[in-house]
Amino acid sequence: MEKNTFYITTPIYYPSNKMTLGNCYSTIIADCIARFNKMLGKDVFYLTGTDEHGEKLAKTAEAKGMEIKNYLDVMIEDIKDLWKLLDIDYSKFIRTTDTYHEKVAQKVFNELYKKGYIYKSKYKGLYCLPCESFWTESQLVDGRCPDCGREVKYEEEEAYFFKLSEFGDKLLKLYEENPEFLQPNSRVHEMVNNFIKPGLQDLCVSRTSVKWGIPVEFDPKHTIYVWIDALFNYLSAIGYASDDETNYKKYWPADLHLIGKDIVRFHSIYWPALLMALDVPLPKQIYGHGWLLLGGQKLSKSKNSLVKEIIDPRILVSRYSVDSVRYYLIREIPFGSDGTYSTENFLKRINTDLCNDFGNLVKRTLTMAQKYFGSIVPKQADLNNDDIELIKNVETAKNNVLEYMKKFDVSKAITELFSIFGFGNKYIDQTMPWNLAKDNDTRLKTVIYNLLETIKIGTVLLQSFLPQGAKKVLNAFGIDEVNIIQIAKFGLLKDGAKIGEVEMLYPRLDIEKELKELALLD
Repeated sequence: MEKNTFYITTPIYYPSNKMTLGNCYSTIIADCIARFNKMLGKDVFYLTGTDEHGEKLAKTAEAKGMEIKNYLDVMIEDIKDLWKLLDIDYSKFIRTTDTYHEKVAQKVFNELYKKGYIYKSKYKGLYCLPCESFWTESQLVDGRCPDCGREVKYEEEEAYFFKLSEFGDKLLKLYEENPEFLQPNSRVHEMVNNFIKPGLQDLCVSRTSVKWGIPVEFDPKHTIYVWIDALFNYLSAIGYASDDETNYKKYWPADLHLIGKDIVRFHSIYWPALLMALDVPLPKQIYGHGWLLLGGQKLSKSKNSLVKEIIDPRILVSRYSVDSVRYYLIREIPFGSDGTYSTENFLKRINTDLCNDFGNLVKRTLTMAQKYFGSIVPKQADLNNDDIELIKNVETAKNNVLEYMKKFDVSKAITELFSIFGFGNKYIDQTMPWNLAKDNDTRLKTVIYNLLETIKIGTVLLQSFLPQGAKKVLNAFGIDEVNIIQIAKFGLLKDGAKIGEVEMLYPRLDIEKELKELALLD
């Protein structure tokens, strides 16, 4: 019997006061996928959180003259406030400074040591502080960190090592026998050709020079390497190695680890190797999505950005709506690839897609339903070719949305979803309801009924992506359930039912005026 649970995670975020649209992408996409699976009736657990150990954080807090935990508490509340602003409906927010997590990390380290997968030696090599990553000389790009492009420094100290070198063949077999494990396929080629085939080296998994971390229980002068600590949040959050493993048994293995492409190595090489060593089942899929780029560079708050753009999600939400921000990120970045941010494109998406295609369809249809039938759902009569074409197109688009969401391809799913609203607008142009009303044509009832059904079906699907706007429309239809995918089909609206009013969903923008005003913001 197939389990009716769905466990999805985002990477745990590094606390930062520079959260940009790019930082929000994973969380929003995961939220869409989690909501969609809830709508299908599944028991969903959506995990997010923060990665709070490591040398870089300790140095940042020290530079600000703050005690590290106080500094972190402020940062974490800021991140939680942002997720609330973006309407992120997570099940649990984990902090790697949570006591239960630290205990699990220590238990795991102890177990790996007892099994002979961890040994003590001396680390000599190259280390990138910003990424908190170890590199070999051959992995550097122009002598710099291949992930962030910054300088690396040579370090030498006593350390514990994990026998990663023993897992190369096992990982190759994993990728070969489970092609869905790591997606998109380009990530597999990158891991195999850049890391596994050249030969995996044993992984340094402890530090003596880094004090802000989880102590190795049997050798407390060592702290556990932050990436070992961080990866096990996916298990500690659901009770693994605790007194109550109910949720672990219920939700593991995870259905999807959704991550940025810059941390694929940690999740697709280190993570499965560690789980294999512990005899813990592997997650079903790891998806390394692309970045949101600005001026050809990864989106950041850097003063050196090539293009001056508004990239603060709080500013965009406060001026335009959370739906606008969510929609842009979902639609504009092809899932698995990079996307390029432009404020002008962001504003155009609001006008063309949200305002015209969706908002205007809802406003026109509900206005006609009120004007011609007193906002009462009319009775559908015989269908003609225009009606049959509309129903067929909407049903096909709905099925395509479902198929894309099975593959977690949110960008194609929402593009297909908005085609439903496009079919509705085309149907209005074809049938010209105002002329039918003028001629007292009884066909007007069927036209309005079909338009209401089109909006209902599209909006039922839309609630996973744009929950705030969708909720307003569904409330007008008297629909307030979450697990309602079964009503996303024609013929279920009851004639005689009352349809409520919907305020203007997305006001039309003067783009030139908005660009000028945004340019004045710091």
